[in-house]
Parts: sequence; C-alpha cells; structure tokens
Amino acid sequence: MSYRPYQQIIRRKSRQIMVGKVPVGGDAPITVQTMTNTPTEDAAATIAQIRLSEIAGVDIVRVSCPTEESTAALAEIVREVNVPIIADIHFHYRRAIEAARAGAACLRINPGNIGSKERVKEVVQAARDYGCSIRIGVNAGSLERHLLEKYGEPNPEALVESALWHAAHLQELDFHEFKISVKASDVFLAVAAYQQLAEVCDHPLHIGITEAGGKRTGTVKSAIGLGSLLWAGIGDTLRVSLSAEPAEEVHVGWEMLKSLGIRHRGVRVISCPSCARQGFDVIRTVEKLEERLAHIDQPISLSIIGCVVNGPGEALMTDIGLTGGGAGTHMVYGMGKTSHTVKTEEMVEHIVGLVEARAAVMKAAKEAEKLAAE
Repeated sequence: MSYRPYQQIIRRKSRQIMVGKVPVGGDAPITVQTMTNTPTEDAAATIAQIRLSEIAGVDIVRVSCPTEESTAALAEIVREVNVPIIADIHFHYRRAIEAARAGAACLRINPGNIGSKERVKEVVQAARDYGCSIRIGVNAGSLERHLLEKYGEPNPEALVESALWHAAHLQELDFHEFKISVKASDVFLAVAAYQQLAEVCDHPLHIGITEAGGKRTGTVKSAIGLGSLLWAGIGDTLRVSLSAEPAEEVHVGWEMLKSLGIRHRGVRVISCPSCARQGFDVIRTVEKLEERLAHIDQPISLSIIGCVVNGPGEALMTDIGLTGGGAGTHMVYGMGKTSHTVKTEEMVEHIVGLVEARAAVMKAAKEAEKLAAE
C-alpha cells in the first residue's frame, strides 16, 4: 500500500561516480554506509561485522587502514564480503596505495593530510590504476591551519573552502571519480556547510553528522541534520555516526530514507504510543515484531494499533494491520480490507507469518519480472 506524498523531494543534480559496482550520485539511489570498529588486522572479526551489516541492508562499508598489516588483511576482507569496501586512510599515502592494490573500491582521504602534491599524485595514480574512487573527507575537528587562521574557528565557509581546495588537487590531475563530505558534530554547522557546498559544485556528496553520540542521542541528532538535508534534496550517500554497533547505524539510516519516502526496504511499522484503551500490550508487541521481522528485506508496511479509535483507519492504509479489540480478540487487516480476527496469545506469531508470506510473494514476483526482462 502506498500514497502520494504531500511534499515531493527534488534532488540536487550531481555527477555520478562508482564505488565498486555501486553508483553514487546522479539518479542512483541514495546509499547507506557504515564503518567497522573491529581491528582491521583481524580479518575474521571484520568480515563477521560486515556480514551483519549486509543483513541490515548496508550498501557500502568503510574500514580503517592505519597500518601495513591492516591493508594486508584488506585483500581477504574484500574477497569474503558482498559490498564495496572503502579504505579509511589518514596521513600515510602508502596505506592508500596498498589499499587500492588490495581491492578497495574507494579511498577515504584528506589530501591535505597525505602530504606533498607528489604524494597526492601517487595516490591518485593508484586509484586510477586499480579502479578506485576517492572520498575527500573534510571534518570540522581537523581543518587545515591556514583556514583556522583565516576564519578564526571552524565555520561553514572554512569547511567548504577546504573541500573545494582538496577537490582542485584531484581535478588538476584530471581525476574526477570523487565525492566529498564536510562533517561536523554540530548540526547547524554541518547542515550549513553542506547547503553551501551543494550550491557551488556538482560533486556527489556523502552526508553525515560526525560523532553524533550514542544510540538514542545520536539517532535524534542525525535525524535532525540528515533529515533536513535529505528533505532539501541534498545527499547522495550517508552514514549515521553512532556510538553503537555498525548494523545499528544501517538500521537508522534506512529508517530515515523510509520515513522520507526516498527508499523502501524491510518492514515499516506504524504503531501507536499506547494508552489505557489498548486491547493488548502495544509496546512489548512492537518490540517483539521489530526483532522477529528484522530479516525481511521487502518493503512492507505494518500497522500495530492498540484500539479502534485510530486503528481501522491506519490499518486500511498499510499492507498488513492489527487493531486491538475486546476480550483478547483483535482484528487483522490485509491490503486495505478487513480480514479476520486473532487471539492475543497467537498474535505475534500470526503477524510474523503474514509478513513473511507477503514478503515471499513480493520476492517471487520481482524475480519473475527480472527473468521476463532478460
């Protein structure tokens, strides 16, 4: 079930680059990223963490490569996962060259930290030789000294000037397969910087509020900042930076895109906050359903409403709906129609079964459509 959004998001026009097999920018879908927090030298642990993020729906994963041992492990990591890997490089240009050789799809660098123009040239040549793209990562916490002296403190103008200054380095070398980020932990600073940068260039933009905080505070902070940018049509790929497991960043990123109607994946739950009228424990039911349905990758809407005040109206607008009733019996809806009733003790298992069956039908239809097109 779907409805026409009241507000159409008009996306900023940008060039398109490739991160491995994943397009970023242009008319490509806005991608969701995360970053591993395992020691990259521990290939098995890093691979396991990436696989959990893949289940959550990640499109691209970034890993730190600060040492020669980490870039050596990168080759095995790249072979064993199904998503493109970005090598996060700081300071040492040789790590970037080694990561490109090991199969990284993209190199995240700050050209000003790499060193001389000759070293930047070597990194760009490696990216060109091995088919890597580059992300220019500008951060309010590590701006160049000359910009801090010029502006006195990190501000949007300083972030944008830094980004364009680094971009010019790559463009002088006739390298254009790059995207840019201008991150800050301050929401207003980050949003203003991205808004200004979006107006003066067509480079694809990686958006994020860096060091946003823990699961709750970081989610709220990121939703405000990234939500406002996405609503304005700014952003080609995103990472929600949380002090939480990488898969959690992916879940939050997807929820943002789903809430704005930009991309659709998995179960979108519409549920009431619950009150004394509820016919069942809404809070615990939603907790159980979100956990049990986390593996679903098809876009399905599910409403869980505790009573009949708003329940029927919400349920009729979702693929599957449940409305609380009296005497432990509740109404189930399907595809905009009243369907049948279910008892409280059978409710969770029943809804899980309905969603899984709906997902299987949708997946089969998509596969049949794909085969017919070939």
